[in-house]
Amino acid sequence: MAKLMPALVGEAIGVFALSFVGILAINQSAGGLVGVALAHGLILSIMITIFAATSGGHLNPAVTIGLMVGGKIKPGDAIAYIIAQVFGGFLAGLALMAIFKTNAAQIVANGTPAIATDAVTGLSLITVGGAFIAEMIATFFLVLAVWGTAVDPRAPKIGGFGIGLVVTADILAIGPLTGAAMNPARALGPALASLIGNAKYDWGNHWVYWAGPIAGGIFASVLYKAFMWPKDAK
Repeated sequence: MAKLMPALVGEAIGVFALSFVGILAINQSAGGLVGVALAHGLILSIMITIFAATSGGHLNPAVTIGLMVGGKIKPGDAIAYIIAQVFGGFLAGLALMAIFKTNAAQIVANGTPAIATDAVTGLSLITVGGAFIAEMIATFFLVLAVWGTAVDPRAPKIGGFGIGLVVTADILAIGPLTGAAMNPARALGPALASLIGNAKYDWGNHWVYWAGPIAGGIFASVLYKAFMWPKDAK
C-alpha cells in the first residue's frame, strides 16, 4: 500500500480538481454550455498530464475498470484507485460547501450530473434507458481516447489533452441531457457530500452514472485490445 500511496493521492487530487472546477462552472454558468464543457475538459487535461507519471492519470472509475479489463492494472490496485477517486470527489463537495454561505449543499447537488428535466413540467427530457446509452457511448469515446493517446506505446506525446478534448465534445453533445458525467466518481463523490446538507438529488437514477460509463469503458478497452493494440506490445 505504501508504494501505491502516491498514485492514490494523485487520483484523489485529480478528481477533486475535476469536481471542484466542474461544479463551480455549472453553478456560475457565465459561459453557458461551452463554458462548462471547456472547464471540465481543460482541468481534466491538466490533471491527467500532471499525474500521468504517478498514477497513469485515470481519474475515473470507468477508465480504471476499462484498463483493468485490458490488463493494465491489477484488480486490487483498481479497487484502491476507485476508492481514492470517489474520495476526491467527496472532498471537493465538502470544500465547496465550506465556501458558499447559503444553500451550499444544494449548489453541490446542482453541479452533480443528473438526468435533465423540463423546467415547466418537471418531467425527464429523456428516458433512463436513453441516459444509460448516452453515458455509455460518451464514455466509450473517452476510454478509446485514453487507449489511443495515452496507453498505446505508439501514442502521440500530447499529455492528457486529447482526452480532455473528448470530454469537452461529449459535454457539448450530451451535457444538456445527462450532465455528461462519463465518470462515476464525479457523480458519486459530490452527491455524497451534498447529503450532509440534506440536498435534493436524484438517487433513484444514480445507477446510470455507474452502469453507463463502466459499460462504455469496458467495450472500448475490449475493442481496442482486440483490433488496434500493436501485436508486439504487452
